[in-house]
Amino acid sequence: MNIMQNEKLGAISELIKDRRSVRAFKSDPIDTDLITELLNVAVWAPTHGLREPWRFVLYKGEARKPLAEAMIRTYTAEEKERLAAQKLDYFMQIPAHLVVVMNEDPRQKQWEEDFACVCCLIQNFQLAAWEVGVGVVWKTNPFIHSPNFREAVGVKPGEKIVGLLHMGYPEQVPAVRPRTDAREKLIIKESV
Repeated sequence: MNIMQNEKLGAISELIKDRRSVRAFKSDPIDTDLITELLNVAVWAPTHGLREPWRFVLYKGEARKPLAEAMIRTYTAEEKERLAAQKLDYFMQIPAHLVVVMNEDPRQKQWEEDFACVCCLIQNFQLAAWEVGVGVVWKTNPFIHSPNFREAVGVKPGEKIVGLLHMGYPEQVPAVRPRTDAREKLIIKESV
């Protein structure tokens, strides 16, 4: 059966292909209840052993400023001089920021499973948000590894920031960027 013949799969396929990482947002606020609803969709990500190794910290309103300042504090002196004002302004223009945090299991297999499921959760969140007209960009900049930034956002020892999600209603939607056909990266083995 062709995947596009199934109406439900076709809609999901189109949503996946239509989603974009948005970096330019309107100033309109996003209702916290909507963000919570999106998270409640996202938590249906596959999670090994139903461990649900995630938690979230949402920054809106004036709380965006200390978040931006914590990020700026991780910069070198030269970066601060060159970028601080611009980055602070950018952070304050984005309606909401969501820090996605993962419990770090000391066992390698479980750590990898947990990281994978938190990444699935983030993708679910992005897709659910896109479906209702909210744009998201998933950031993994070096500052998420800074002990000072981690402390500023309340990340404890034994936890990892998997991403900082900037979100809002898109001011501008990026153009489609083509993907490599999977057949070019697929090896098929049917017999020994």
